[in-house]
Amino acid sequence: MQKYENYLGLGIAGNFALHLAQAGELEEFKNIITQDEAAPKGMFPFYLPCEKATNSSRPKETLFTYPLSSTTINLPKENVNVQAEPEVGLLCELSYQEGKITAVTPKYFGAYNDCSIRVSGAQKISDKKNWGKNSKGIASKLLQIDKFCEGGIMDDFSICSFLRRDNQLHAYGENVALSGYSYFYDKLTKWIQNQINTQEDFGPLEDIKTYMATCKYPKNAIISIGATRYTPYGETTFLQANDEVFVVMYKHSCYSLDEVVQILQNKEYDKENMSILAQEVH
Repeated sequence: MQKYENYLGLGIAGNFALHLAQAGELEEFKNIITQDEAAPKGMFPFYLPCEKATNSSRPKETLFTYPLSSTTINLPKENVNVQAEPEVGLLCELSYQEGKITAVTPKYFGAYNDCSIRVSGAQKISDKKNWGKNSKGIASKLLQIDKFCEGGIMDDFSICSFLRRDNQLHAYGENVALSGYSYFYDKLTKWIQNQINTQEDFGPLEDIKTYMATCKYPKNAIISIGATRYTPYGETTFLQANDEVFVVMYKHSCYSLDEVVQILQNKEYDKENMSILAQEVH
């Protein structure tokens, strides 16, 4: 699972209604003012595909460690609470001119787990996002995007998430259509472009464009576009060793939610019109 080692890793905070409140993160963003009330709060790095250039405290050392796995989540060594975060992951091409992003072009999409430490008072969002190898998840099977706009393939897809514990399958994230994201399609890519170019080191946010310059302007990025809402079970349940976490993206005109559950019960993780991320927790 090293095939994205040269990809920049970025995430989006607050792109699905109510998630930040469920994750206990509203307080951290209280001073972040957005032009649109529904707009995401900002972006964060989770992986920088280069070596650290200075001895400064930022970016944090762990951000240079490749965290993605399609099979495993390793819990942190510290005794902290960790939650899965079911998300859409986009493989994107980045275009630049004079050090600024001029285009963000999504090429593939798939199931993604933005696994996160739950601690209050973290200085930056990224402090909770990458604690080493196998701290994030992306499905081994991604789906090609025909066009990232209405009328394209993603109109027909939904996302859901489950946790298997003691052989019982529990709904962890709500079952929602991808169109439920606050910002999506062209509105999202334009926002990402502007956010990268203008976001400053303030509050929980970091100056991402400087990090990109350090990494000599990566041409590709994995961008996770925000966690969906938890079920009551997911909101109150933290990961433990021997759990299995599932994030499923599926074509809802081909499968019902009951059929998705049956597919997970049968451990059939390679199905047409689906991207399934299945990770064992250690």
